[in-house]
Formats: sequence, C-alpha cells, structure tokens
Amino acid sequence: MAPLSKSFEAGAARGMLGLPAALLRLMAGKPIVRDGHALDVQCQLLLKIMRLRGAKLGGSDVATERRQMRAQSSTLAPRAHNPLAVHEWVVAGDNGALAARCYRPESADGAAIVFYHGGGFVLGDLDSHDGICRALADRAQATLIAIDYRRAPEHAAPAAARDAIAAFRDIAARADDLGIDAHRIAVAGDSAGGNLAAVVAQQTRHDDTAAPAAQLLLYPAVDFAEDKPSKTRLGSGFLLEKSSMDWFEGHYLPANCNKRDPLVSPLHGELGGVAPAIVITAGFDPLRDEGEAYGAALQTAGVNTIRRCETGLIHGFANFAGGVERARQALDHAADALRTRFDAIN
Repeated sequence: MAPLSKSFEAGAARGMLGLPAALLRLMAGKPIVRDGHALDVQCQLLLKIMRLRGAKLGGSDVATERRQMRAQSSTLAPRAHNPLAVHEWVVAGDNGALAARCYRPESADGAAIVFYHGGGFVLGDLDSHDGICRALADRAQATLIAIDYRRAPEHAAPAAARDAIAAFRDIAARADDLGIDAHRIAVAGDSAGGNLAAVVAQQTRHDDTAAPAAQLLLYPAVDFAEDKPSKTRLGSGFLLEKSSMDWFEGHYLPANCNKRDPLVSPLHGELGGVAPAIVITAGFDPLRDEGEAYGAALQTAGVNTIRRCETGLIHGFANFAGGVERARQALDHAADALRTRFDAIN
C-alpha cells in the first residue's frame, strides 16, 4: 500500500472511531455483553469493520500474514507526544546477533524496558510494534529496546524464548555502555511477547549481573497445556479466535513439545522470587483467563503484582490505542504503573 493510501486509511479510521457516542452506537449495533461486561463501543465498531473487510488473524500462508500485519499495524497505532531518539541496534541472541531498536525519550533517566512484540510467535516485528514502543517509552519516560527475536515456523519453540533470555542478559551486561541502569531494567511484551517477558523474568531471576526490576505483561499467552474457559466463551468474534490460536500453535510448537515446559508455558514455571509484575488482561480476550490465572499465581507465590482487567477491550488493544480511547487509557495506566515501579528503586 502506498504511503498516501495508508495515511488516508489511518485518518479515516481514526475519524470514524472519533464520532459522537450516539453515532458510534448506531453504527456498531446492539451492545455485546459477556460475563457481565459490555464490549467497548469503539472496539465493537472496529470489529464490525474488520469483519466487513474479511480481516482475521492467522489461517493464510505465513508470508501473507506477516505482510498484512505489517501493513495494517500503523492504522490505529498509538503515538508518542514527546520527541524520541530512535536508533537501530544489535544485541546478542541465543544463536547469533539479533536486530533491535532503541527508543530514548529526552526525559529518560537510566530506567529501561526490554520489549518483546506480539504476533503469536509467527507474526510481528520491529515495525509492526513501532507505535506501541514509542508510546510506552514516552509515557514511562524510559529507554525502550525492542527485540527482533527469531520467529516460527522457521525457528520453532523454544528458539524465541532462548533469544529473549539471551538479549536481556546481553543488555544487562552492557548497561553502562548503553547508558542505562542495570538495576532498573524491566521486561515487557504483548501477547506472545508477554509470554517471552514472563519467561525472561523467571529464567534470569538469579542472574549475578541484574535480574529484571519489573515485568509488564499485556494480555499474555502463558499456558499451552490447558485451555481455560475464556478460550471457548470468547473464541469467536473478537479478533483473536480459537482457529487463530490453533494456527499459531501449530507453527510454533514442534510435534514432540512438552507443553508444560516453562520456556513455553510460563504458568507452569517456578514463580517465587521473580520481578514485581503488572499483568493486564482484556475482558473480551480468549487469553483472559490464563492471564488472570498467571497474575493470581504470582500473588500466591508472594510476588508484588498489579492485576488489571480492561473489561471492555479485546486482545491486541494496545495496537489500537491511537483510535480507541479506552485502549489509550489502558496503555497509559500500564506505562504509569511501570514508571512508579522505576521510581521506587533507589
């Protein structure tokens, strides 16, 4: 798609979602309620538009799915309100160097976020999540380093997890050279990236160099071993569907994979002593129940945990925070919670 066409589409989408509430409701249709929660009207209209366009996650060939995600990612992406210095970096992976992108606000004070993008371990890259990274770095006033880990099916599990761990350790070891504080580095990610952030928090908790200071998990996928009720109750009609999850899992997990391996399903890992956590779920997300179960398990293990369910939102809401007001508020709240954690570290 030409840049002008993308700009026009983004403007049209933002304009439509910015219509008065009465018009939004008229266009979206009758309110949708699940488990006592009403779907946000902007999300409902967005889902309606996506259905009319035939947009869905997964199911096509991998190359096509990747192109589509990259092309559509900027349409409603959140924006930074303040200047950022953006640089392309290289960090160590488990089996060679990985591309990375650094976002540094003028207000950065040494706090840093190592960010892992979502996309079912198959889709997504540095460009698809550029808007989220800019907004999160800006709002949290922290340097953010996004990691381009290896994806499936070219690299099946646990390649992504091992890359995520290696990248964090490399950044922590080089913190002084990178201009960040080794004791104030958080891990963060959305969906599949939330899985990787959780894995890193578990696997590096006893590192001599520096363990993560915090973990921010946005609607994380944390359990391949057991299907929670929300996968059935919300498995159709809310962007991420049961068929989508099956498609991602089929590409990511090898046939002989132990689905309870903590590198794959962090819900089944050892949680004691991991970094303080911020776990954000969405009320209309098939992954809601496993994310909530992870937050509860962290609390049971004695981990300082903030749990928040954005009841009216859908999976992937951070990608729409440039057009969906409640999504913007949710992303802001998450960044604020992370900033509070940084400020509490002497």
